[in-house]
Amino acid sequence: MKLWHCNGARSLRPLWALEEMGLDYELEVLPFPPRIFDREYLSVNSLGTVPFFLDGETQMTESAGICQYLVDRYQQYDFGLKPDHPEYGAYLNWLHHSDATLTFPQTIAMRYYYLDPTPEKQAVADDYSKWYIARLRRLDTHLENNEFLCNNRFTVADIAVAYALFLGKALKFDQRYQPQTKDYLDRMMARPAFQKANSFGEPLQLG
Repeated sequence: MKLWHCNGARSLRPLWALEEMGLDYELEVLPFPPRIFDREYLSVNSLGTVPFFLDGETQMTESAGICQYLVDRYQQYDFGLKPDHPEYGAYLNWLHHSDATLTFPQTIAMRYYYLDPTPEKQAVADDYSKWYIARLRRLDTHLENNEFLCNNRFTVADIAVAYALFLGKALKFDQRYQPQTKDYLDRMMARPAFQKANSFGEPLQLG
């Protein structure tokens, strides 16, 4: 297995999962954004995005999908749920909610605040930052009475959602997190596998 990664990018999700699972992998660390600073990467991944993941003939570009793949392909069910589990639907929903609902508005805000800023785009970024905080309501409510997202234990759903919260911290959105959500993120970031995964590459510099 080989993973292309930028520090702070969505590739942190599968990298963190690989570290939690103790699977053997090769890591290629790129500058951010890779399609600008490493043009040769486009010959590997025509999208120019990270992550890019290879496992034999399998090629993947979606961070939450790679996490799900690792659980199912390598039977890593200590970090996921099987389809016959009563909470399987909730597990899948959190896993994909992490990107489609939570990370998406953040990436728009990051682009217009830091990567391609103009006065006109500032207002768009403001709107998307408010959208992101509003989309935390379901998570905020869940964390009032739960330590983890599914089955009272850590899974790749926690990796996927915690990354979105971590990106929000980098964007300084965490100042608007609810106390239970801040606490959850702190607990996830304290995990040794997160800390190792987050140590690869130069830290993402914003602002």
